[in-house]
Amino acid sequence: MSTPANAPWLIVGLGNPGPEYAMNRHNVGFMVVDLLAERIGGRFKRAGKAQAQVVEGRIGPPGPAGRRVVLVKPMSFMNLSGGPVNALRDFYKVPLGNIVAVHDELDIDYGTLRLKLGGGDNGHNGLKSMTKAMGADYHRVRFGIGRPPGRMQVADFVLKDFSSVERKELDFFVDRTADSVECLVTEGLERAQSAYNS
Repeated sequence: MSTPANAPWLIVGLGNPGPEYAMNRHNVGFMVVDLLAERIGGRFKRAGKAQAQVVEGRIGPPGPAGRRVVLVKPMSFMNLSGGPVNALRDFYKVPLGNIVAVHDELDIDYGTLRLKLGGGDNGHNGLKSMTKAMGADYHRVRFGIGRPPGRMQVADFVLKDFSSVERKELDFFVDRTADSVECLVTEGLERAQSAYNS
Protein backbone atom coordinates (compact mmCIF):
# COMPACT_ATOMS: atom_id res chain seq x y z
CA MET A 1 0.00 0.00 0.00
CA SER A 2 1.80 3.14 -1.14
CA THR A 3 1.25 6.36 0.77
CA PRO A 4 2.59 9.85 0.09
CA ALA A 5 5.99 10.25 1.71
CA ASN A 6 4.93 13.46 3.42
CA ALA A 7 1.61 12.15 4.78
CA PRO A 8 1.44 12.45 8.57
CA TRP A 9 1.03 9.49 10.90
CA LEU A 10 -1.81 9.29 13.40
CA ILE A 11 -0.63 7.54 16.57
CA VAL A 12 -3.72 6.68 18.61
CA GLY A 13 -3.38 5.69 22.25
CA LEU A 14 -6.53 3.86 23.31
CA GLY A 15 -7.89 4.44 26.80
CA ASN A 16 -10.61 6.05 28.87
CA PRO A 17 -10.52 9.72 29.91
CA GLY A 18 -10.53 10.75 33.57
CA PRO A 19 -8.16 10.35 36.53
CA GLU A 20 -9.99 7.30 37.87
CA TYR A 21 -8.91 5.33 34.77
CA ALA A 22 -5.38 6.71 34.45
CA MET A 23 -3.49 3.65 35.76
CA ASN A 24 -5.91 0.98 34.47
CA ARG A 25 -4.54 -1.82 32.28
CA HIS A 26 -6.98 -0.63 29.59
CA ASN A 27 -5.21 2.75 29.53
CA VAL A 28 -1.73 1.63 28.55
CA GLY A 29 -2.26 3.24 25.12
CA PHE A 30 -2.65 6.64 26.82
CA MET A 31 0.53 5.99 28.83
CA VAL A 32 2.53 5.32 25.66
CA VAL A 33 1.35 8.40 23.75
CA ASP A 34 1.91 10.53 26.88
CA LEU A 35 5.54 9.39 26.84
CA LEU A 36 5.85 10.04 23.09
CA ALA A 37 4.45 13.56 23.64
CA GLU A 38 7.05 14.11 26.35
CA ARG A 39 9.81 12.96 24.00
CA ILE A 40 8.80 15.41 21.26
CA GLY A 41 8.26 18.22 23.75
CA GLY A 42 4.52 18.59 23.11
CA ARG A 43 1.49 19.01 25.34
CA PHE A 44 -1.91 17.54 24.60
CA LYS A 45 -4.62 20.02 23.67
CA ARG A 46 -8.24 19.77 22.60
CA ALA A 47 -8.57 18.95 18.88
CA GLY A 48 -11.11 21.44 17.53
CA LYS A 49 -14.49 19.76 17.22
CA ALA A 50 -13.13 16.21 17.42
CA GLN A 51 -13.66 14.55 20.78
CA ALA A 52 -9.95 14.02 21.32
CA GLN A 53 -6.71 15.56 22.54
CA VAL A 54 -3.77 15.84 20.16
CA VAL A 55 -0.10 16.74 19.99
CA GLU A 56 1.55 17.51 16.64
CA GLY A 57 5.27 17.05 16.09
CA ARG A 58 7.98 14.98 14.45
CA ILE A 59 9.51 11.60 15.27
CA GLY A 60 12.93 10.53 14.05
CA PRO A 61 15.97 12.52 12.96
CA PRO A 62 15.77 16.32 13.12
CA GLY A 63 14.82 18.20 9.97
CA PRO A 64 12.88 16.96 6.95
CA ALA A 65 13.86 13.31 7.54
CA GLY A 66 11.69 13.30 10.68
CA ARG A 67 8.16 11.95 10.23
CA ARG A 68 5.19 14.20 10.92
CA VAL A 69 3.01 12.66 13.61
CA VAL A 70 -0.22 13.52 15.36
CA LEU A 71 -0.50 11.83 18.76
CA VAL A 72 -4.11 11.20 19.71
CA LYS A 73 -6.02 10.42 22.90
CA PRO A 74 -9.73 9.95 22.11
CA MET A 75 -11.84 11.51 24.88
CA SER A 76 -15.00 9.61 23.94
CA PHE A 77 -14.45 6.52 26.11
CA MET A 78 -13.01 3.34 24.67
CA ASN A 79 -16.04 1.86 22.90
CA LEU A 80 -16.60 5.08 20.88
CA SER A 81 -12.96 5.71 19.86
CA GLY A 82 -13.61 5.27 16.13
CA GLY A 83 -15.59 8.50 15.69
CA PRO A 84 -12.91 10.92 16.95
CA VAL A 85 -10.11 8.99 15.20
CA ASN A 86 -11.95 9.01 11.88
CA ALA A 87 -12.66 12.76 12.21
CA LEU A 88 -8.94 13.42 12.79
CA ARG A 89 -8.00 11.11 9.93
CA ASP A 90 -10.16 13.23 7.60
CA PHE A 91 -8.90 16.52 9.04
CA TYR A 92 -5.19 15.63 8.72
CA LYS A 93 -5.69 13.63 5.47
CA VAL A 94 -4.01 10.52 6.88
CA PRO A 95 -4.00 7.30 4.80
CA LEU A 96 -5.35 4.30 6.73
CA GLY A 97 -1.92 2.62 6.52
CA ASN A 98 -0.45 5.57 8.47
CA ILE A 99 -2.67 5.01 11.50
CA VAL A 100 -1.29 3.19 14.54
CA ALA A 101 -3.47 2.03 17.45
CA VAL A 102 -1.57 1.40 20.69
CA HIS A 103 -3.65 -0.83 22.96
CA ASP A 104 -3.76 -3.46 25.70
CA GLU A 105 -3.96 -7.11 24.60
CA LEU A 106 -5.32 -9.91 26.82
CA ASP A 107 -3.96 -12.85 24.84
CA ILE A 108 -0.30 -11.88 25.26
CA ASP A 109 1.74 -12.17 28.46
CA TYR A 110 2.32 -9.02 30.47
CA GLY A 111 4.86 -6.68 28.89
CA THR A 112 5.15 -8.67 25.65
CA LEU A 113 4.84 -6.61 22.48
CA ARG A 114 3.39 -7.54 19.09
CA LEU A 115 3.17 -5.21 16.10
CA LYS A 116 1.00 -5.99 13.10
CA LEU A 117 -1.01 -4.50 10.26
CA GLY A 118 -4.75 -5.20 10.12
CA GLY A 119 -6.55 -8.13 11.67
CA GLY A 120 -9.53 -8.66 13.96
CA ASP A 121 -10.40 -6.79 17.15
CA ASN A 122 -10.18 -9.82 19.48
CA GLY A 123 -13.02 -8.41 21.58
CA HIS A 124 -11.25 -5.09 22.18
CA ASN A 125 -13.93 -2.38 22.10
CA GLY A 126 -11.56 0.40 21.04
CA LEU A 127 -10.37 -1.59 18.01
CA LYS A 128 -13.93 -2.68 17.25
CA SER A 129 -15.03 0.97 17.12
CA MET A 130 -12.05 2.04 14.98
CA THR A 131 -12.54 -0.82 12.52
CA LYS A 132 -16.27 -0.07 12.22
CA ALA A 133 -15.47 3.59 11.46
CA MET A 134 -12.57 3.10 9.03
CA GLY A 135 -11.89 -0.52 8.11
CA ALA A 136 -9.26 -2.82 9.60
CA ASP A 137 -6.10 -1.98 7.62
CA TYR A 138 -4.34 0.12 10.23
CA HIS A 139 -1.30 -0.80 12.35
CA ARG A 140 -1.64 -2.16 15.87
CA VAL A 141 0.95 -2.05 18.62
CA ARG A 142 -0.33 -4.63 21.09
CA PHE A 143 0.85 -4.39 24.70
CA GLY A 144 0.33 -7.68 26.52
CA ILE A 145 -1.53 -7.52 29.83
CA GLY A 146 -2.19 -11.27 30.21
CA ARG A 147 -5.46 -12.97 31.16
CA PRO A 148 -7.46 -12.25 34.34
CA PRO A 149 -6.65 -14.51 37.30
CA GLY A 150 -9.14 -17.11 38.51
CA ARG A 151 -12.72 -16.27 37.67
CA MET A 152 -12.29 -12.51 37.41
CA GLN A 153 -14.33 -11.04 34.55
CA VAL A 154 -12.37 -9.55 31.64
CA ALA A 155 -14.16 -6.19 32.01
CA ASP A 156 -13.16 -5.97 35.69
CA PHE A 157 -9.57 -6.99 34.94
CA VAL A 158 -8.91 -4.41 32.21
CA LEU A 159 -10.45 -1.61 34.32
CA LYS A 160 -8.25 -2.40 37.31
CA ASP A 161 -4.93 -0.67 37.89
CA PHE A 162 -1.73 -2.56 37.14
CA SER A 163 -0.71 -4.58 40.21
CA SER A 164 2.17 -3.46 42.44
CA VAL A 165 4.33 -6.25 40.97
CA GLU A 166 3.48 -5.19 37.41
CA ARG A 167 4.15 -1.53 38.21
CA LYS A 168 7.79 -2.33 39.00
CA GLU A 169 8.37 -2.99 35.30
CA LEU A 170 5.64 -0.83 33.79
CA ASP A 171 7.83 2.21 33.05
CA PHE A 172 10.35 -0.01 31.26
CA PHE A 173 7.64 -1.68 29.15
CA VAL A 174 5.92 1.63 28.30
CA ASP A 175 9.30 3.05 27.28
CA ARG A 176 10.00 0.03 25.06
CA THR A 177 6.53 0.32 23.49
CA ALA A 178 7.16 3.99 22.69
CA ASP A 179 10.47 2.95 21.08
CA SER A 180 8.62 0.39 18.95
CA VAL A 181 6.16 3.04 17.71
CA GLU A 182 9.05 5.32 16.72
CA CYS A 183 10.72 2.42 14.90
CA LEU A 184 7.48 1.53 13.08
CA VAL A 185 6.99 5.12 11.89
CA THR A 186 10.60 5.77 10.85
CA GLU A 187 11.79 2.33 9.66
CA GLY A 188 8.65 0.40 8.74
CA LEU A 189 6.69 -2.54 10.08
CA GLU A 190 9.12 -5.38 9.23
CA ARG A 191 12.03 -3.70 10.96
CA ALA A 192 9.89 -2.89 14.01
CA GLN A 193 8.54 -6.43 14.18
CA SER A 194 11.99 -8.01 14.05
CA ALA A 195 13.27 -5.63 16.73
CA TYR A 196 10.30 -5.67 19.14
CA ASN A 197 7.96 -8.63 18.56
CA SER A 198 8.73 -11.04 21.37
